[in-house]
Amino acid sequence: MNSLCDLDKKDLLLRLRRIEGQVRGIQRMIEEDKYCVDILTQVNAIRGALKMVGLKILDRHTHGCVKEAIKNEEGDKIIDELMEVLAKFTD
Repeated sequence: MNSLCDLDKKDLLLRLRRIEGQVRGIQRMIEEDKYCVDILTQVNAIRGALKMVGLKILDRHTHGCVKEAIKNEEGDKIIDELMEVLAKFTD
């Protein structure tokens, strides 16, 4: 099951393309021997952007897939799965 609507997908894909551009920018920075702190600043920006993508998907999963599973009396199973995902996501 997937809880992402077309608007969510469009937004997420736009964010991911932006992140992809940032990663290419870091590659150029390394090739051009840019200052380490400037590179690390960009790495941190990408981490933050990816975190936001993950949170958006997690939000939709919780309000869509988890909510639906609870309605269908599959709450324990989906909550266990959600907790596993949260444990991985918060590393």
